[in-house]
Amino acid sequence: MKQLYTLIVIITLLSFQNNYAQWTAGKGKAYYKLAAWSLVADQHYTNSGQIDPNATRGNFTMSLYGEYGITNTIDIITYVPFFTRVYQNAQVSGVTGNILQEGESVNAFGDLDIGVRYLLFKKKNMSFSTTLKLGLPTGKDFGGSDGSYQTGDGEFNQLLTFDAGISYQLFQKPSYAKAFIGFNNRTQGFSDELQFGFESGIKLFDKLWVLGRLHSVNSLQNGTLTAQNTQGSIFANNIEYIAVGGEVAYYITKKLGITLNYTSALSGRIIYANPSISGGIFLDLK
Repeated sequence: MKQLYTLIVIITLLSFQNNYAQWTAGKGKAYYKLAAWSLVADQHYTNSGQIDPNATRGNFTMSLYGEYGITNTIDIITYVPFFTRVYQNAQVSGVTGNILQEGESVNAFGDLDIGVRYLLFKKKNMSFSTTLKLGLPTGKDFGGSDGSYQTGDGEFNQLLTFDAGISYQLFQKPSYAKAFIGFNNRTQGFSDELQFGFESGIKLFDKLWVLGRLHSVNSLQNGTLTAQNTQGSIFANNIEYIAVGGEVAYYITKKLGITLNYTSALSGRIIYANPSISGGIFLDLK
């Protein structure tokens, strides 16, 4: 059965912004995170937004995310999914116990993101910036016995966002909120997208950040591809979703910490309907 529904829906949400209320890191300052992300799904949103079952598929990704301040107003950003495992469990008869279909997996590099953030304006506790992120087709867009075991979509995209953030005190604790709106230009016949998101966090006990995120992707339905690509599997064209997630980041030292994230789609089209989890180790050199 050829039905790989987008396995990278939440990756952007997990890695897009991780510097907790600072829109630019500052010259010579940096943030790095080594993370593991997992999604196992036995159901998906169809192109009409309904939930249907599917053979259990999963994705496990190891990645490195980094931000580095070239100047006080310019950051470079990168997301490197250096190991991605896409797999499907064996299909076993509930009556006889016989294997109806063997399991399968593909291990490969994922799609690489590189970007730059520019601080437009900052005054007291408010800041405005713009970010350009380039998605490079470094993943495998055809894999496995039927071609549907993919770690990338094979297209080069450019996501331009405008960002606004504010820091404040909540219950006498350092807190922040930020939002973005962006346009994602996609190639190879994929539809362009309008994206927006919101994030808010509070610092507790001087070591623990607790934050929540919302991310929405909306297809402009202007691509030339149908819902199925040339491999016959559904992958990343005309996807839509509203996803929410929660994350905790604990500073073991002033620079070293760990994170844990849980994210799920509230609604969607052509994406998995199961939640994802991730965890990582970060180094905050600020």
